[in-house]
Amino acid sequence: MPKILYLVTEDWFFLSHFLPMARVARECGFEVVVATRINSGGKQLAAEGIRVVPMTGKRGTLNPLRAMRDFVEALSIIRAEHPDIVHCIAMRSVVIGGSAAKLAGARGLVLAPTGLGYLWLNHGTSARAVRNIVRVVIGSWLRGPLTRYLFENSDDPREFGIGPEDSDITIVAGAGVDPAAFPVGAEAATPPMKVAVVSRMIQSKGIIDSVKAVQRARATGAQIELHLFGDPDPANPRSIPQATLERWSAEPGISWHGRVSDVARIWREHHVAMLLSLGEGLPRSLVEAAAAGRPIVTTDVPGCREVVRDGKEGILVPLGDVDAAARALTALAADPGLRSRLGTAANARFRARFTAEGVRQTVRDLYRALMPSQ
Repeated sequence: MPKILYLVTEDWFFLSHFLPMARVARECGFEVVVATRINSGGKQLAAEGIRVVPMTGKRGTLNPLRAMRDFVEALSIIRAEHPDIVHCIAMRSVVIGGSAAKLAGARGLVLAPTGLGYLWLNHGTSARAVRNIVRVVIGSWLRGPLTRYLFENSDDPREFGIGPEDSDITIVAGAGVDPAAFPVGAEAATPPMKVAVVSRMIQSKGIIDSVKAVQRARATGAQIELHLFGDPDPANPRSIPQATLERWSAEPGISWHGRVSDVARIWREHHVAMLLSLGEGLPRSLVEAAAAGRPIVTTDVPGCREVVRDGKEGILVPLGDVDAAARALTALAADPGLRSRLGTAANARFRARFTAEGVRQTVRDLYRALMPSQ
């Protein structure tokens, strides 16, 4: 039986975004192994019939000694497992795990940067130097006849000197979303218009700008509420403290709910999705909102503009322009017809580009092309 080894730093991230790909690999006849840091998801992975190899690597650090330890650990795992395909997920695993896989002589390599992340948002001298190294490693050194890239938008490949139309590039809609899990329903009664942000509570997701935009819209008399769904991420240097989230919740019109498991319920009960992110691979929360037929307010940045075209599925606002976001929310609050038109278009775009079945077929074709000859 051929074997595929996934390298990913967090088990919860694999479960939320990549479990459907592992199921496809199993359908293709692969033994599936996931090497990851085990938190709360180990039992669920085991229940899926997936063997888990514990890893100790952590996100959120540029420390070269930590990176070297993680590289040695990944190299040891790959040599012990002898996989036919190594599938590296997210930037850190792509660079460290991909390099280890090449050194170990892995036959096939799938590199899946899920977004450019903290390294591209950090403007310090060390981060700039690391970025330049990462560009060379991903875009040149790891490239080969049996290396394939999975990007989630058409902007990110260019950061590595790769054309999104190149034959070894696949643009895939994350893990996709099942339409049946997010049925379109009539919007709840208004006013107020309820705006939901579903994400980790970190600065790069635009949480602070979202709060300011709603505060400014409410100051003009717009009947709007902001509901934040998600937890802080202590491993991320830009995590928003829980005390700040609780302080915001004490203000009129703003509520922080923490992480919830029933995201479909959020879109049944809320009118508009918002994500004022600094950049994404492909924001799953917006794809789910589009599946549910909700209009979207988001920033005109990579990933977000993959889901939304300005004036069609939602409203794109310039990065950091809180006033533009406030105006967009005010316009949506005042016009139910606009919300309905944008939400209907968002659902149509979802069905054309972001369904789980479409992603499964794309990944199935990719894995089969890399399978060893029988």
